[in-house]
Formats: sequence, C-alpha cells, structure tokens
Amino acid sequence: MAVAEFIVSFREFFEISLLIGIMLAYLRKADKPQYVPSVWTGAAVAAAASVAVALLLNALRMDFDSYEMLFEGATLILAAVLVTWFIFWMFGQKHIARQIETGMRHEVELGAKAGVAVFSFIAVFREGVETVLFLEGINIETGKLSLLGVLVGALAAIALAYLVFRHVVRLDLKSFFNATSVILILLAAGLVSQGVHELNEAGVMPTIVEHAWDFTPSLHSDGTYPALHPQGEAGSILRGLTGYDTAPSLMQVIAYWAYLMLVLAMYRRIETAHGRG
Repeated sequence: MAVAEFIVSFREFFEISLLIGIMLAYLRKADKPQYVPSVWTGAAVAAAASVAVALLLNALRMDFDSYEMLFEGATLILAAVLVTWFIFWMFGQKHIARQIETGMRHEVELGAKAGVAVFSFIAVFREGVETVLFLEGINIETGKLSLLGVLVGALAAIALAYLVFRHVVRLDLKSFFNATSVILILLAAGLVSQGVHELNEAGVMPTIVEHAWDFTPSLHSDGTYPALHPQGEAGSILRGLTGYDTAPSLMQVIAYWAYLMLVLAMYRRIETAHGRG
C-alpha cells in the first residue's frame, strides 16, 4: 500500500466526511429529516463528477501523447498551484461549521431541496477535485497509483469522522489539519519539482545544470532496486511524499525550494494572524 495515496485519501475523505456530517447534524438539530436525501444526492453527484474529472484528465493525457512531457509538466504544476490554493482556502475558514449551517439554514428556510443538494454538491466537489488533482499528480510523478492506498485511506477517514461525530474519539481538528496541511504542501512541492523535470525533458525550460547532484544507487546484482533508489521501497515512498529525487536538475532544486519556502512562509503568516485573531 502506497503511503502518499493513503495520506492524501485519508485527509481529503476526512474533510468530505466532516462537511457532510456538519450538514446532517444541522438537519437533525433543525428537525428537518426530509432534506437529508438532498444532502446525499448532492454528495453522490459530486463524487461522480470528480470521477469524471479524473477520467477526463487521463483521456487528455492520451490525446496529447505526442506532447506527453509538456502536458504532464503543465498538469503537475497546475495541480500543485490549485491544491495549494485549496489548502489555504480551507485553512482560512475559521468558522467553516457556522458557514455551512448558515448556508443550509438559508436553503431550508426557502424550502429548496434542490438548493440543499447544490450546496452539498459544491462543498463535496471542491474536495473531490482536490483529491483527483493530487492523485493524478502522484500517478504522473511515480508512474503508478495504489488504489489500495486510496481505498484504505478513505475507509479510515470515514471511520474516524464517524467516531468523532459520535463523540467516541476526541480529536483536535486544528492540529490535525495543520499537520496534514504541511504534509500536503510537501507533496505539492514534489509535484512542482517533477513538473519542472517534465518541462526540462520537453525542452521548454532550461535545466541550468543537468544534475545538481547524482547519488542514484546502482542496482543490486540480481537487478533489484536498493531501498533508497527512487524505484526502491523507501525511495518510492519518499518520492511520493516529498518529491525525493537522487539526480534533479538545478532548475528542479530551485523550483522545489522556492515553492516550499514561499508557501510555508505564507502558511506560517496566516497561522500567526489567526492566532492573534
């Protein structure tokens, strides 16, 4: 089971579960059970739409086969940018539960079951697209995608969210999202680095220096990969989580650290501002 896929799936499905849980909790508190099916309908359509986005991205990759490296490089960098925006958007929602309840109250007061479904769709689809972008990036970056990691992460997230709402487990949500956001930022930095690599290979971005360093270990005598080889057991995990590369171009190194330092500085600044607020 791939660790990167598990972490992404766990974090994103936990967010989705919380959003749906908040909507259902409001309807239960307001004694409006007739709107519950609308919440699930919106969530189901959002899930289907997210799968459609994933299929579309894969179809586009096939259509752009002759420009594969250019397309993959652009996709990786775009995914990193959009995912980073999603992370900061979520982090900025200090009162997300109150905002969801306000939106739900508005639709319920109008008697709009369709409005509740649309509200649910938008909330879930945003997280679904973020999940698809991250997983597509991991797929391009590592050349494979562990569906088992995605499935286990999703099931674990749903189970944890259920236990939280049932008050069986107490979880500091702020600490949880802070920790997982940092991990996702590291993942996004890896997407940026790999995206630059693809653009280097496509010849549309200079490498500056082809290999800033190269400590790629040689294969074992039996042809298997050493643990720290990018295709090895530990190396593949590190690559998926942090963009680990044993022979990056200088442009990759610059892009990776420029992105990481900028985003972490912004993240820290927002966190400090919220702490004072």
